[in-house]
Amino acid sequence: MNNELNAVLELQKALDAKFAKDIVLMELGSISPIADYFVIATGGSAPQLAALTQIAEETLKNQGLTLIHTEGIRSGNWVLLDFGGVVVHLFDQESREYYNLERIWADAKIITA
Repeated sequence: MNNELNAVLELQKALDAKFAKDIVLMELGSISPIADYFVIATGGSAPQLAALTQIAEETLKNQGLTLIHTEGIRSGNWVLLDFGGVVVHLFDQESREYYNLERIWADAKIITA
């Protein structure tokens, strides 16, 4: 198992421990140069999204990945954390439904632990 996949699986556990909802792990490497993996999760409130963001950053950094770019942190309803090969998308429910990344990336393989 590669380092990024291990990191994604560890992140899934960490997000689950912080009560993230609807955690989806997608493998994109074979269909897009954007990233090898997307991690998508939903938080119930702005404070929970902040906590999920923090645990995502800590978990992936502890797995040896480097945060390259962030977006949306101040919005309170969505966050994007770009670690190069791993991109984390954290949403509130309304934003998750609006962006519907699972539909956009329907050709991606869903990873199940």
